[in-house]
Amino acid sequence: MKKAAISLLVLAGASLAGLQAWARQPVVVELFTAQGCSSCVPVNTQINQLADRPGVIALTYGVDYWDYLGWSDTFAKPEFAQRQRAYIQRLGLRDVFTPQVVVNGRAQAAGVRPATVERLVTEGAREDINSPQIRIRPDGRVAVGSGPRPRGGGEVWLIRYNPRQQSIEIRQGDTRGQAIVQRNVVRQLQRLGAWNGRPVLLRPSPPAPDEGLRTLILIQSVRDGRVVGVMLQDSPETP
Repeated sequence: MKKAAISLLVLAGASLAGLQAWARQPVVVELFTAQGCSSCVPVNTQINQLADRPGVIALTYGVDYWDYLGWSDTFAKPEFAQRQRAYIQRLGLRDVFTPQVVVNGRAQAAGVRPATVERLVTEGAREDINSPQIRIRPDGRVAVGSGPRPRGGGEVWLIRYNPRQQSIEIRQGDTRGQAIVQRNVVRQLQRLGAWNGRPVLLRPSPPAPDEGLRTLILIQSVRDGRVVGVMLQDSPETP
């Protein structure tokens, strides 16, 4: 059977409603931050502003490795720090740090250098990426169509984040007494499976942990982390 026909079979029955249609693939900006990190405070504001920019998906990950300094990040999860460490290894850096910004999975900058972050976002918007079709079926399974296979194969990730702005009062640590304003805070991160350029139907996405979260599906190269596919639900999802 021809690849195109297989793709149509895999994607058949997928829910077309509630999906974001992009003229070209959006730029994915990931901030790794900590509420107890004093230098992260203005960078959160920068990411909040990027979240309003058309063609940009800005995500905020709380990491837990600074919790011992006196304040436990209220949104941090070990898997978020693990994701950052995977980027550190792929990008050839020595160790994790905050605030760090990763753009399209392929380039990074210290968040305290806004001009560099802006340059990476601009460069990311110019990338010509041939993204496969991605759909979430009514039964919750994720269907991915055919496309160029990334070097080393690809991984399909589910990310759920809160699009609302949230203000957190910090009571201890270096940022004690401050109100940290965060947006697009990631609440759930899970690897759904592999993608090797051919159509695949993956296991159902897990239920959302909270109401009002948005669901994002990313396909990334295993070897270098580069984002090669994006699908964003158009409206928040309830459990």
